[in-house]
Amino acid sequence: MISNQILQETLDGIHSISNVDLYVIDLNGKILAKTKETEAEDEDTLKGFINSVAESQVVGGKQYFKIFDDKRLEYVLLADGESESMYMVAKMAVFQIESLLVAYKERFDKDNFIKNLLLDNLLLVDIYNRAKKLNIDIEATRVAYLIEATYGKDQNLVETVKQLEDTTDDDFIAAVDEKSIVLVKEVCVKAQSKQFVKTAEKLLKNLKNVGINDARIAVGTIAKGIKDVSRSYKEAQIALEVDKIFYENKEVVAYDQLGIGRLIYQLPLPLCKMFIKEVFGDYSPEEIDDETLATIYKFFENNLNVFETSRQLYIHRNTLVYRLDKIQKSTNLDLRNFEDAIAFKIALMVVQYMKHMNTLG
Repeated sequence: MISNQILQETLDGIHSISNVDLYVIDLNGKILAKTKETEAEDEDTLKGFINSVAESQVVGGKQYFKIFDDKRLEYVLLADGESESMYMVAKMAVFQIESLLVAYKERFDKDNFIKNLLLDNLLLVDIYNRAKKLNIDIEATRVAYLIEATYGKDQNLVETVKQLEDTTDDDFIAAVDEKSIVLVKEVCVKAQSKQFVKTAEKLLKNLKNVGINDARIAVGTIAKGIKDVSRSYKEAQIALEVDKIFYENKEVVAYDQLGIGRLIYQLPLPLCKMFIKEVFGDYSPEEIDDETLATIYKFFENNLNVFETSRQLYIHRNTLVYRLDKIQKSTNLDLRNFEDAIAFKIALMVVQYMKHMNTLG
């Protein structure tokens, strides 16, 4: 069923051209859209028309018309007057509204298909059969973008993205929950991840321009056919989750650019605990204070360069060496040694992952 707003816009458009006053009434006699104020229709007259076999009828100087949705009576249209020209205008209005009912039904069916496709709720044979009925290209190459953002009550993220992004009839867009949507775009077979990231960055910039400032966009890998779209969507979900755990400053993240974070995310917790025990022994990484932790991250950021790290931290080289020696004494790991530094960095990421999983209960 289409909204009353769409019905009203349709009647207003026809009235502006024809100057014929029209009314759309539901089967209970409620006026849903009108071009001028009028009293409620006589209940007996309306019921008599609804129960009759006639598709149109003239009663009391008004013309009544039935509007069907797939052979099911949906609305009644009224036109003020009995002239032949008014009859033609009313018939055009009936045709327009019935066409809208078909279009909105197809859109609903398509949205429902996409949601079930993404959630893996369809058998492979059903995917192909339903896609064919909805005129969806099953061989097209697509990629999934998962967009998460906080937005106001007066904002519709789905409609906003539709306006900002150059989408086609073969692209899908649907709400996932109250704060995220998925956009599935058809792409060139030879397209690469960096191109998808650029598309996401452009969309992110446009979202900020319309006041949505905290959006994050995750990108899956290419789906070569309709059956692989759900995989690309799940990859985007994983990318967004890994981004939250390990890369808090990234607003755009691609699944195939997650690096070691993706591997850690797939580790079972018992294995994580075993690894932390192997790296730190009886020492708890939670004992590392914020200043020391900031020093470690800056040291890693500068590729284990003592001079550059001390310069950026505005501390003396000996102060940095002292802090590194202190860490070595506590953990038996010398961060100036490449292998020890790698083990330490991975261990810190594993700790982050474990903390995140513990918050999930």
